[in-house]
Amino acid sequence: MQNLLDLESLSTPDIENLLDLSQNMVEILDRPIKKVPTLRGKAVVNLFFEPSTRTRNSFELAAKYLSADVINVQKSGSSVEKGETLWDTARNLSEMAVDGVIVRHRVSGVPQQLADILDIPVINAGDGSHEHPTQGLLDALSIIQAKGSLRDLKVAIVGDVLHSRVARSDIWVFLALGARIVLVGPPWLLPESYEEIGVEITTDLRQALVDADVIQVLRLQQERQNSKELPSLWEYHLRWGITRQTLSWAKPDAIVLHPGPQNRGVEIDSDILDGSRSWILRQVRNGVAVRMAVLFRLLGGGLDE
Repeated sequence: MQNLLDLESLSTPDIENLLDLSQNMVEILDRPIKKVPTLRGKAVVNLFFEPSTRTRNSFELAAKYLSADVINVQKSGSSVEKGETLWDTARNLSEMAVDGVIVRHRVSGVPQQLADILDIPVINAGDGSHEHPTQGLLDALSIIQAKGSLRDLKVAIVGDVLHSRVARSDIWVFLALGARIVLVGPPWLLPESYEEIGVEITTDLRQALVDADVIQVLRLQQERQNSKELPSLWEYHLRWGITRQTLSWAKPDAIVLHPGPQNRGVEIDSDILDGSRSWILRQVRNGVAVRMAVLFRLLGGGLDE
């Protein structure tokens, strides 16, 4: 395991190993003093060429809690604005004796391309509509904490699946851990290809939520959509929004997840987002733990340790 570029290519034991280590990192976060010397002397670069709050800051905190040094690079203010390619920027940074690169980019495949030219670990923090592997891992960790396991759970993924890298990572990790997955949303936002790997697809929200153990709500990514296809936000909320009524169709102990940022009153109502069945803030905390685990595996310890 030299890089973390996606979850599709990871084996189930690799995923389970990372999740076990992540749970150990949760225990570190619960301590009064969270900093440990595991990665002292290591340095990582955050290359974030797309807006981010949770992912960028949690990667930075994860590195710092492990005592690594962090350099944050954004497109604004970098040499890329002067015409330098991302590849040259990455090569130059790697020559500064950094030990790993974390990259987020609006173009799918950029982390893989960087991994091909760099001899240090590359971590995908979200690339286009491809994958967001650490988000998939933290979603799985949150479900395991709530339910004990994903095996035989019904997980409904609701909303803009077509443009969601989170949905793709979730699908791979949830399937690997034995869950039953149902995708639901507007027909033009549901890729049919997932039926080939055993994922159920429907446009009927009630059908998707009945007997659901977990509801993963996705943001409506208007910036990636054809505006001619999108109905009014009111109509979207009416048909596919998670409200008190629609949540009642799921199991009484079903939990609600959301990768953020949330559009209150569009894909989810505030009383659900802030309610007792919401695990959304727990996801944020688990994000730091998962990213600590990934950094440790790639920069600090072998997979079999």
